Amino acid sequence: MTHLFHPQNMDLTPFLFFTGKGGVGKTSIACATATALADKGEKVLLISTDPASNLQDVFGIHLTMAYKEIAEVPNLFVSNLDPEAAAADYREKIVGPYRGKLPEVAVKQMEEQLSGSCTVEIAAFNTFSSMLTDQSITQTFDHVIFDTAPTGHTLRLLQLPTAWSGFFKTNTHGTSCLGPLAGLSDKKKQYEETVQALADRKRTTLMLVTRPDISALSEAARASKELRNIGIENQYLLVNGRMKEFSKADSLASAFIKREQQALAHLPIELKNIPAFDLFLAPFNMTGVMNIRRLFSTENSSEAVQTSHTDQNKIVQYPKLNVVIDQLLKQKQRVIFTMGKGGVGKTTIARRIAVGLAAHGNKVHVTTTDPAGHLDELISGENGNITVSQIDPKKEVERYRLEVINQSKDQLDSEGLAYLEEDLRSPCTEEIAVFRAFADVVERADDEIVVIDTAPSGHTLLLLDAAEAYHREIAHTAGEIPASVRNLLPRLRNSDQTAVIIVTLAETTPVFESERLATDLKRAGITPKWWVVNQSLAAAKTIHPVLQVRAANEHAWIERVAIDSEDHMAVVPWHE
Repeated sequence: MTHLFHPQNMDLTPFLFFTGKGGVGKTSIACATATALADKGEKVLLISTDPASNLQDVFGIHLTMAYKEIAEVPNLFVSNLDPEAAAADYREKIVGPYRGKLPEVAVKQMEEQLSGSCTVEIAAFNTFSSMLTDQSITQTFDHVIFDTAPTGHTLRLLQLPTAWSGFFKTNTHGTSCLGPLAGLSDKKKQYEETVQALADRKRTTLMLVTRPDISALSEAARASKELRNIGIENQYLLVNGRMKEFSKADSLASAFIKREQQALAHLPIELKNIPAFDLFLAPFNMTGVMNIRRLFSTENSSEAVQTSHTDQNKIVQYPKLNVVIDQLLKQKQRVIFTMGKGGVGKTTIARRIAVGLAAHGNKVHVTTTDPAGHLDELISGENGNITVSQIDPKKEVERYRLEVINQSKDQLDSEGLAYLEEDLRSPCTEEIAVFRAFADVVERADDEIVVIDTAPSGHTLLLLDAAEAYHREIAHTAGEIPASVRNLLPRLRNSDQTAVIIVTLAETTPVFESERLATDLKRAGITPKWWVVNQSLAAAKTIHPVLQVRAANEHAWIERVAIDSEDHMAVVPWHE
């Protein structure tokens, strides 16, 4: 029997974390839950810890780190934790006291050390941790709800309390001299309290949001296991996007239902003993308070039927993906990125592009920096001209640690070497190590076409923005800058060599997020060449009432993508 998720009828803990694979609906469900609890009369604070947050799109208002009340929902307050703003505050806290006291060149060097993505990660966690331990917040609100980032980032964020606690326990020399760690000396007690709050079953619940498909369920299982290992054991499973049976059915709707039934029949063992709840696929976009309140309504299906239109079966002939592949072949670009919000299908598009390029006799190497990527499963045995790799953060960290220590051990005394080893045990090391591996993969473009399935937008931008900071960091620790790193940014900015393809869905949040991604990339000197609208119902044919409404809603967003891309776009239909 299906158990529907109705948070207003549940006894929920003060802290709620919504996490899961990108695109499964974390933000929608977190917003709807916060609204339902506020409508019930409870005072709620909703916070996004996602670098690619879209809370402002859902509520239609500008949000900052200072929480503000939603006028249409009394008792609901919302805050958008901006990692860049948090990093700026963190930098100034460290550098500010030295302005006017040290030479300007020394202050400038401190600012440079604090300009990397590692600082952004630490600063964001600082703010996150403060909200969990600030009594003025915990005593003011009945519930504090965190709309967290896609799974890979969330695991890193939530593992930080344990990581930093372990770092402090084994650190005998104080905090690191390497910039980003300089502001942590007074945080030990706060981080210990954060660990306690996360592990307290009476205070914290982890809401594992998933779709009824194998990939999303696998990610939920991985998150469940890893977070349970760091003490977060109070978990719920929310299966979002379940399909309802209708008398009007077709092959596409039947394929949806068959796929979800098969996925749920093979539920990973890690999820089988977790209380599970369903949410039906909504026929509307999750923007505006009215639609947010409709998510938990039982009337969604009848509303879909009533709003059905005769022109919803119309299929518009949009450009197909082979147009993009043909142009990539013509222009002979050697580095190809698929970028976009988590869950839009970057991995699938990367696979199809790689297969298309290899079919013309090209040697292609396809890789992912996304912890949730599964390229080897998709490409295995498909074409002899394709090779596959995946950047494993844990392996890269160990490789990087050994390299730095081996390069430095002859220049440092025992105390200096111990100090360096402590620096390399900090959580920041992962970002540097992964970036190094990323640069090495791009270097392969001299011999073959490199297709890179990147992580979700926020993490991707942090990774790319780390380039210049990494130059300084690797020079500081290892004394040299690898050629792959020196060559990376010039290659990324050279449109003759590199093509950036933004992958999106024909929905509100993915399109808004893609537009922000395009703006950020242009600011970094990288211009997206193509946009791909993936998993389009408008490009397919269906008579299922809910799918019809969703298909009709897509046309306006596809037209917007056409404008954003200056008609450099393709549309990939849902396949049965």
